[in-house]
Amino acid sequence: MTNNTSLVDVRGLRIGLDDGTELVKGIDFSMGHERVALVGESGSGKSLTARSLMGLLADSLVVEADHFQLLGHPVLSYRQSQWNRLRGQQVSMVLQDPKYALNPTQNIGRQVAEPLVLHQSMSSKARLEKVEYMLDAVGLANPAKLRKMYPHQLSGGMGQRVMLAIALINDPQLLIADEPTSALDHAVRDQVLALIHSLVEERNMGLLLISHDLQQVADYCERVMVMYQGILIDHLPAEALPNATHPYTQTLWSCRPNITKRGQPLPTLDRQHLETLK
Repeated sequence: MTNNTSLVDVRGLRIGLDDGTELVKGIDFSMGHERVALVGESGSGKSLTARSLMGLLADSLVVEADHFQLLGHPVLSYRQSQWNRLRGQQVSMVLQDPKYALNPTQNIGRQVAEPLVLHQSMSSKARLEKVEYMLDAVGLANPAKLRKMYPHQLSGGMGQRVMLAIALINDPQLLIADEPTSALDHAVRDQVLALIHSLVEERNMGLLLISHDLQQVADYCERVMVMYQGILIDHLPAEALPNATHPYTQTLWSCRPNITKRGQPLPTLDRQHLETLK
């Protein structure tokens, strides 16, 4: 599905605190209409990098780059009003846990319709039809009934599908999914990832998947970028993960949960040696 049209083109991206502490340290990456994963330990800078592509970083963080284009737009200089026009229309994001991302005081239909209200001019009837179509598209049964329900009435998997409906209802070109299955049980995780994969394929979108689950990355993505302590230290095809040559990527892959390794010590990483490879 790879398409050479650039959706993200970033060079020298630096994210830090105003006291000069660097959290993301001058990384370069680009992607088109393809499925790309960004993996690494907690605290490596994955979510900061993803949120910089949505203009959603805290005011206490300083973002700089030598070059920063999103869908051809020089977004680093964007005002908040310009970000508001871009977010939810051309670029959307799915977060980790619907319990915290969905508004408990609003019914599902109203929340799914919100991006349409913000970005499109359409009749109430057309909006309602689009909401029910999108709920059906993400695999939720009886959309006419479900849109009247509230988040507390949904299971975790249903909530994540609602989040996906919200993200995709305006047909964005780029979907950023930040650990979209981490709050779900194992049986539902593959269902949600398979759904994201099929919708991205059908709509010819780009997908940036932030994940700790390297097996899912290998199954559902085309390329992998590996992040460590604020830098990108490896980049490889997803299918090559089992045969990765970089010691950090090798260790991440070897630490996948596996019933055959129960009771055995996990591999450890010589971080001093790794520093010489950065």
